Amino acid sequence: MCKSVLLLHSLQWKYPCVNTNFRHKEYFTEQLRVEGVTHLPRTVTSDVQSTERYNVYTEGGVLFVTSRILVVDFLTDRIPAHLITGILVYRAHKIIESCQEAFILRLFRQKNKTGFIKAFTDKATAFSSGFCQVERVMRNLFVKKLYLWPRFQASVNTALDRHKPEVVELHVSLTPAMRAIQSSILDIMTACLKELKRYNPTLEAEDLSLENTLGNSFEKTIRHYLDPLWHQLGAKTKALVQDLKVLRVLLLYLTQYDCITFLNLLESLHSSQKIFGSNSGWLFLDSSTSMFVNARSRVYRIPESKKKLKVGAEAEKQKPSSASEVKRELVLENSPKWEALTEVLEEIERENKSSQHEPGRVLICASDDRTCAQLQQYIKHGSDWLLNRLYHRTIGKRDSAALGALELDLEQKGKGPVKKGTKGKQPAQKKNAKTTKGKSRPSLTLTQMVGKEETGEAAVMGSSGDEDELTDEDGGEEEQLKLDLSSDAYYGVLKEPLTVIHPLKGCTDPHSLTRVLHEVEPSFVVLYDAELSFVRQLEIYKANRPGKQLRVYFLIYGGSTEEQKYLTALSKEKKAFEHLIREKATMVIPEEREGREDTNLDLARNLDPANATTNTRKAGGQEQPTEPSRVIVDMREFRSELPSLLHRRGLDIEPVTLEVGDYILTPDTCVERKSVSDLIGSLQSGRLYTQCLSMTRYYKKPVLLIEFDPAKPFSLMARSDFRHEISSNDVSSKLTLLTLHFPRLRILWCPSPHATAELFLELKRGQPEPDAAAAQAVTAESDTVGESADLYNPGPYDFLMKMPGVNTKNYRALIKNADSLVDLAKISQDKLAEILGNANNAKLLYEFLHNVVNVPAPIQKAKQT
Repeated sequence: MCKSVLLLHSLQWKYPCVNTNFRHKEYFTEQLRVEGVTHLPRTVTSDVQSTERYNVYTEGGVLFVTSRILVVDFLTDRIPAHLITGILVYRAHKIIESCQEAFILRLFRQKNKTGFIKAFTDKATAFSSGFCQVERVMRNLFVKKLYLWPRFQASVNTALDRHKPEVVELHVSLTPAMRAIQSSILDIMTACLKELKRYNPTLEAEDLSLENTLGNSFEKTIRHYLDPLWHQLGAKTKALVQDLKVLRVLLLYLTQYDCITFLNLLESLHSSQKIFGSNSGWLFLDSSTSMFVNARSRVYRIPESKKKLKVGAEAEKQKPSSASEVKRELVLENSPKWEALTEVLEEIERENKSSQHEPGRVLICASDDRTCAQLQQYIKHGSDWLLNRLYHRTIGKRDSAALGALELDLEQKGKGPVKKGTKGKQPAQKKNAKTTKGKSRPSLTLTQMVGKEETGEAAVMGSSGDEDELTDEDGGEEEQLKLDLSSDAYYGVLKEPLTVIHPLKGCTDPHSLTRVLHEVEPSFVVLYDAELSFVRQLEIYKANRPGKQLRVYFLIYGGSTEEQKYLTALSKEKKAFEHLIREKATMVIPEEREGREDTNLDLARNLDPANATTNTRKAGGQEQPTEPSRVIVDMREFRSELPSLLHRRGLDIEPVTLEVGDYILTPDTCVERKSVSDLIGSLQSGRLYTQCLSMTRYYKKPVLLIEFDPAKPFSLMARSDFRHEISSNDVSSKLTLLTLHFPRLRILWCPSPHATAELFLELKRGQPEPDAAAAQAVTAESDTVGESADLYNPGPYDFLMKMPGVNTKNYRALIKNADSLVDLAKISQDKLAEILGNANNAKLLYEFLHNVVNVPAPIQKAKQT
């Protein structure tokens, strides 16, 4: 990241930066402004008109250009390619052969042999999977030099260790109940993995290890194996995959959130699985029972004296109200990390008081928004206030509702109200909620708080949903601190000392953490949750500020899955770099890889050059000249991979704005491309009917192209929903009605964009080339219809085609003999039979035009009177 900024600073000449978004552009521009650069980069988006973009390009400087605009400008020669000094590519690990960025680089290298191409990425693990992944990416980028900068590289290690931050590792111990719950979940996951291997022996055993199951990429890995045959899997396998996902969420909630939130998730799982029965059977294991018992013991307990219910006739009398007579004693177990956080903040406070300098600022980093919201309220109010509030708004509220229903039921039966003081009664909240070890410190006063909505992980089923209500009612009345931070970049600011709580994930700005580090300049950073990328960022931050203090408190549960996940991430990073080092040592890179010579086969197009003037076929012993082979493509289609593949196949791409169709292959052939999801949505909304109506009206050969991924099976309807009759609610029925209504419409199913490109070549073979001006002139309000050389209005034409006796074979004869529908009504039946060539069709049409409605006689008399 820093290298790209330095490169932008050093060159200061004309070159575009691709594969960046608005947030990246904003961050890089801000860094250049801080460093004193006067000629800042400019952005070329859709706000800049196409007629103005040429002037912007020729003015020089650094440009941030969106990929869709840049590829269109390259194809239309709107950008002077020979004047480009070079191109910078960000997030290089995402560059695949068919993406727009690879298309841009190929067009650039075809038109400019001297400009440079430089690419950057910080995702070494992205190259660890796949066959020769790094070599394929370098091939798409047209670069032949690979530079690796791992953490263990000698120069990197020396530079960072020279000014490394002071690190205090705090290995927090899990409570006995948390350790028992974790053991139960791991036992259940092991059992599920064994079952999954038994049902699917072809899966890689290494990928299904318990260690890999804890990683963030496990779900992606398992779906990679199972997606191609998902429709062939049994219900048991699908349930096991879903259960592993649920168990991973349970492990996250156990160490991430409080005891009440975890119990809410468990209870919701139990009720949903009990109702729907969709689990694979893990709820009936002994480990599952132990997990529920320990989870409840962290929140409340039932005294032993209350557990023994009376037996016999007396017990039978108490049966209706016995469930409400067992009073719970709240336990509300604190999170061990909360207590460790309190000790850290107290230590920081003591050090700031004893220091002669200005109090050091504090940055607390937690995983997501929900954790930040809980930490904010914990620091201000203490653990008792937070846990009691969560309990009364979730479990206590459900118990009160259950008790209210029981009271109503008993009153309706004439048994009177139930006595108070039962299980459903909410325990009185303690008057002094700050007497525990996790109490809030008086010196920390909330001065600004940003209320945030729950996002992503916080919206998982079973969440308490109370974090949005855990806000400070009187916080806005106090003094506000002025910090130049985005509203979603921090959760709260406290003073004495200045403390910022910040989420590690879920921010809309990928550089929000970097912004906070430079804005706040903390002396103390508390890593409430471990995140490897931010650890590396802290090391670089401290190395750039050698004279300033930075102490990092690293909180992690010792012997937990959280620790194992962090160690696994470290191991994968190291293995990824070791893999890249071995790949670099054995990699064979051709000399022409950069594409500066015409010998690079990656720049060659598969067919003859599209702008060739001769053909190899001979007629009469002479070569026949041919027009350039081209396809007219709608501007919006450059978000897909197909234009790049068509260009690679040797077709010239002519980008224009089309109102009818997406691709024009010939003057008569128009193609509307849809993915499966787009097809279903368009059928539901009726938009596809309008599109097909326009295509059939203006083109002789309308085509509906449906692309699907062969690795992901799909079905337009469930197998159990097959019907013998057409239903307006089924997607398949709507597609059938579409083909019946438009008999000339052709539907093509293609498994990938590569197959589509090959199909387009076959459809264009021996056909005339389309005209871009004519295709662009066709709109929904056009008066011309392309299926006939004559000019006629589409309204009367559509009405004519709906008349009985008129079909696609005889309508042209009617149009030649009648200029309007009025003239058609004046033609006799014998003349119609002569025109149509069929007496029955002539009779049907004549009777439709001349017969009056057969109205009963009484109704006619009533109208006359």
